[in-house]
Amino acid sequence: MGLLSATGVKAATEPGRYGDGDGLFLMIDKRGGKSWILRVQKDGKRRDIGLGSAAKVPLKLARERAVIVRCQVEAGIDPVAERRKAAGIPTFREAAALVHAEHKVGWKNGKHQKQWLSTLAAYAFPAFGDVAVSIVDGPMVRDALAAIWLTKPETARRLRQRIGKVIDWAVAKGYRDTALAMAVIDRALPKQRDTVKHHPALPYAQVPAFMVDLRSRESMGRLALEALILTTVRSGDVRGMKWGEIDLANKLWSVPVEDGRGKGGRIHIVPLSPQMLALLERATPYKRDDSDLVFPGQGRGKMLSDMTLNKAVKDMHAAAIKAGGAGYIDPNQNKVATAHGFRSTFADWVSEATNFSAEVREAAMAHVERNKVKAAYTRTDYLEKRRPVMAAWADYCKGTIGGNVVRLAS
Repeated sequence: MGLLSATGVKAATEPGRYGDGDGLFLMIDKRGGKSWILRVQKDGKRRDIGLGSAAKVPLKLARERAVIVRCQVEAGIDPVAERRKAAGIPTFREAAALVHAEHKVGWKNGKHQKQWLSTLAAYAFPAFGDVAVSIVDGPMVRDALAAIWLTKPETARRLRQRIGKVIDWAVAKGYRDTALAMAVIDRALPKQRDTVKHHPALPYAQVPAFMVDLRSRESMGRLALEALILTTVRSGDVRGMKWGEIDLANKLWSVPVEDGRGKGGRIHIVPLSPQMLALLERATPYKRDDSDLVFPGQGRGKMLSDMTLNKAVKDMHAAAIKAGGAGYIDPNQNKVATAHGFRSTFADWVSEATNFSAEVREAAMAHVERNKVKAAYTRTDYLEKRRPVMAAWADYCKGTIGGNVVRLAS
């Protein structure tokens, strides 16, 4: 027989703790709110478990729940976890899968869709993937981030953002009451060094000679690399280039927003120089019936790999060294130039050797304006102004202006 009565529970108003026996207590807070708490002890550890509001759970039901909880604890079962299972609260792993399924339709970058879950699977799931999303806390997240915060800073920042998104989703779904205190977690992590990854790039003064060497032999990888240099696009854009994207009449190439291409969530229109149009004619004999790719890979319908373009540069460098030359080195990093590095080469050429504006240069490289205010007012892609800069760059690459630094009118 318990110490409390249903009438006494209803009449009690003074804040405090009222014991019914066997660890069951009626709690009254300063505002008059009443709730049931069961104090249990197992293996020397004491724990208070809530059994619900006294306004909704009468004394008799509270006693019945207390009996069930005591039995669960004695059997080594976590009653809180069991309750969450019954309530349908997902684990962090399950919640992440649901968030991914809901949001991936809106992600235009296919690579991002795949990486979003794989990052969590690699670094978050081992730490707290099977923990109910309602009880994932700051220390768990901090420790998972700390493991890679300095060694893989970019991945760690992405992991932080993705964990936060899952937790925010759980709050919005009612699976937890509050979000994580990310600002507190940030302060508990060591300071990352601000490092910018620069791809090894060839000085633009060496580009004309490099292009002569590049055109001395023809292969699919070399054709694709030349196209990348002439158009200043990213490797994935040129490797995914399709004949159907090319408008020969207007001398334009439209890089679509799909398969991780068209970075920034918008189509990138590339003016085609006479040299690029000539390159497309050279690529015509390589057309395949099973693929619309301009530069098809060896597998049926497959793109060239990113390594193919870089291998072309490395092979040329090795051959140049063997012939007694200096090769193709980024003097700042003392490393062999990369395919992606030619974008930096182009940027340096525009900035130092021409009078074309920075805005036109950035538009030619499909860079997204980071300043949100400027981006809101920028309504042009500078297409007509980009035609002469791409033509001038192609002439420079060909060596028609002798490889000398000249000032071109913008």
